[in-house]
Amino acid sequence: MSMEAATVAPRLQISTWVDSDKVARRLRTRSAASFSPRLKDRNMTQVLLPHLPTSKVSNRQRHVALEVSCSYNNFPASTVESGNFHTLDESLVLKNKALAIEPYLNGRCIYLVGMMGSGKTTVGKIMAQALSYSFIDSDSLVEHDVGGTSVAEIFKLYGEGFFRDKETEALRKLSLMHRLVVSTGGGAVVRPVNWKCMKKGISVWLDVPLEALAQRIAAVGTGSRPLLHHGSGDAYRKTYMRLTSLFEERGDSYANANARVSLENIAAKLGYRDVSNLTPTAIVIEALEQIESYLKEEHRHAHITF
Repeated sequence: MSMEAATVAPRLQISTWVDSDKVARRLRTRSAASFSPRLKDRNMTQVLLPHLPTSKVSNRQRHVALEVSCSYNNFPASTVESGNFHTLDESLVLKNKALAIEPYLNGRCIYLVGMMGSGKTTVGKIMAQALSYSFIDSDSLVEHDVGGTSVAEIFKLYGEGFFRDKETEALRKLSLMHRLVVSTGGGAVVRPVNWKCMKKGISVWLDVPLEALAQRIAAVGTGSRPLLHHGSGDAYRKTYMRLTSLFEERGDSYANANARVSLENIAAKLGYRDVSNLTPTAIVIEALEQIESYLKEEHRHAHITF
């Protein structure tokens, strides 16, 4: 499989002020829309026009292709509400954020790291779609390379060392490609050679509280997770204890990632008490925010160096 990076020149964002009622009617969510007090007072909200040079933006384009521009960092938690508008609002934020950072990625792959059950696959698929990237699960590549044998069976038949070697081989191949969001195995971070592969792209750590991970995994069972599979007894307690042990081994390695996405921080920002209330889209938005921060710091450092 070969993919070429598409280097896209940064595109100009043009903002203007329009009547918020018209925007609300256009989105058919006027009754559910919630704007900040400052914008309510002015009955106006800021929107982004398509990324086109100023000279090419016609009146018709200004009217037809408006996109609401907002960020969780700029909106108070009270404006991000449940219901249909919440879902629509998240979709618009995600689309805007992806459009903003995609040109600056220069086709580099994004590697999601984190404990098992942290949602790397779910988050990765949404992120890939938003960025017009392809999604790859490194475990699936290993399974394919071993004739379709599941990860659990590979551990059972050949041992963890064999699996780790295959995992490194898969990451080495992926590091030669472009425009991929890669979901890595929970233990991929323990080998320095794997980091050498991932450093060619941007690594993102999905940091999920161990209690939430244990609840997720215990609810669906541990049969497909060879490092957690256990006999009878309280599933949650055993899973939590094992996860705690694994995190003690891997925590410092996860911290090597270029960006960290803390679900606890997202929940606090949005006014939730439990991270289980977070939608995958909200997590992806935060991930893109953190990637954007990394890109800005990278750009700043490059200018200082040169």
